[in-house]
Amino acid sequence: MREPIDPDVIHAALVTSGQPWRSVEFHPSIGSTNSRAAELVRTPDPPPGAGSSQSARPYAAGLAPHGSPLWRIVLTDDQTGGRGRLGRSWQVPPRASVAVSAIVPAPADLGWAPLLAGVALGRAIGGVTTATGARLRPRLKWPNDVLLPEDDDRKVAGILCEFAEGPHGRAVVVGAGVNVDQTRAELPVPTATSLRVAGAVVAREDLVIAFLKELAAVLNSGSSARSAYRSLCATVGSQVDVHLPTGGLVSGRAVRVDDSGALVVEVAGSERAFSAGDVVHVRPGAEAAGMIGP
Repeated sequence: MREPIDPDVIHAALVTSGQPWRSVEFHPSIGSTNSRAAELVRTPDPPPGAGSSQSARPYAAGLAPHGSPLWRIVLTDDQTGGRGRLGRSWQVPPRASVAVSAIVPAPADLGWAPLLAGVALGRAIGGVTTATGARLRPRLKWPNDVLLPEDDDRKVAGILCEFAEGPHGRAVVVGAGVNVDQTRAELPVPTATSLRVAGAVVAREDLVIAFLKELAAVLNSGSSARSAYRSLCATVGSQVDVHLPTGGLVSGRAVRVDDSGALVVEVAGSERAFSAGDVVHVRPGAEAAGMIGP
């Protein structure tokens, strides 16, 4: 039997001096952690638990401060209405994944938000799995996916960043979904994987703690985090298909990520920058993208 996540362990590790995180709101089951986090941004001075279901344990280890929603965390064991970019859905067995959303200050360059979150998540997965002896080395697919080379570059995690604005100003909701304990048979598509399938057995609490510590660090690290993203990005140098929101398709070679966070693709001898769209690695045969999202 899969054990429930312990929000008190996460609270004790993160809501401390030296870390910016202010509260952990845990729900045994919720539609979407990102939607709940956006609700907190829009609500003026929400009291603990405002808008939560009766089954929620908001701010499990103490009352969250009123005022700014920044640096709050929303966490669940069972996300029933998870979603990814472009309206994709994400549903996994309860207690088999990490589904967490964090409210952080809006960066000046919003295009970098999912990329920097990807750096944080990739580092967290690498660090936590190394501690178990598995030593996974994640790579990033622009703009928001985490891949495992140890399992043929299958997708283990995804990031969904959403801009939100409320009485206390602008914020970004950073949602992360990680396949942790699923078996191969429980994964939604052949191109998805899990930490368990890749040979890593980890505590979900450890992964959440590592991710949110890394997220706080990369958001304050300036250009070094951008350099880290470029070094981890598996998309650059690859032949890619760029699926545009309009339904168009552009094929070419990804050559770099520019200063705005856009992907620059060489198409028929000229360069085009894409700040939105769905980038798919070109591999032999037809391929569907694994769907993971908060």
